[in-house]
Amino acid sequence: MRVLNKLIRRLRQLSKVNIQKWGKPMKIIAVIVAAGRGTRAGGTTPKQWQHLSSKRIIDHSIDLFKNNSRINKVMVVLHSDDLDLLNRNDVLFTEGGATRSESVKYGLRALRQIERPDYVLIHDAARPVTPPDLINTVIENLKTTDAVAPALPVTDTLWEVIDEKVVKTKSRNNIWRAQTPQGFKFNTILDAHKISSSSVTDDVEVAISAGVQVKVINGSEQNIKITTAEDFERVMRVLGHKSVSYTHLTLPTILLV
Repeated sequence: MRVLNKLIRRLRQLSKVNIQKWGKPMKIIAVIVAAGRGTRAGGTTPKQWQHLSSKRIIDHSIDLFKNNSRINKVMVVLHSDDLDLLNRNDVLFTEGGATRSESVKYGLRALRQIERPDYVLIHDAARPVTPPDLINTVIENLKTTDAVAPALPVTDTLWEVIDEKVVKTKSRNNIWRAQTPQGFKFNTILDAHKISSSSVTDDVEVAISAGVQVKVINGSEQNIKITTAEDFERVMRVLGHKSVSYTHLTLPTILLV
């Protein structure tokens, strides 16, 4: 009986430890980077403000995270010219910088002041059809690592081309195509951005330049980033449309005084 009582007490102690460690839900905020001015997708309007079917690309991307019960809030980082265009009261938003890296940094700084989550998922606004399962897999991996990112291994032959001529082939061994959302412990990526160059192109590069190890998980071919006009066709097929129905918009001129 004494042994049994001792075992019961120990189990209770372990239970308390587990509750302290795992019982508190993770506070997760998605940061959607939408400050770019890219128009390679066609038209004069940045792609995030163009329409796919009945919704803007940026709204498709926001709703990926708003519809996930594990995401507490969504922060959208916008270009200074676009602050009046979002027109949503269910998300946070802030002004971005001159580069993608600066925009993310400004978004993280804003969260530090008003929310300070445990984890952040940093996502490109131009990826409007990311599979929900992929988002959940990123979140699950954050339980055991400070940084995780989806990617796909490169399968095509790689060439180095100069003046429209192939000069050599490149090895594709260990080469992966980066995707988002990229998940991080909030303090880890905030500290990494404090010492990062503004010229880096994604947050994994920011993290590894600060000495952070980033776990790579399998991404999805469905996780399309809209860059060119042809990408609209691919995204529409994912959304279940047989033909393209998207609209190029002309943005109003906004004067900031």
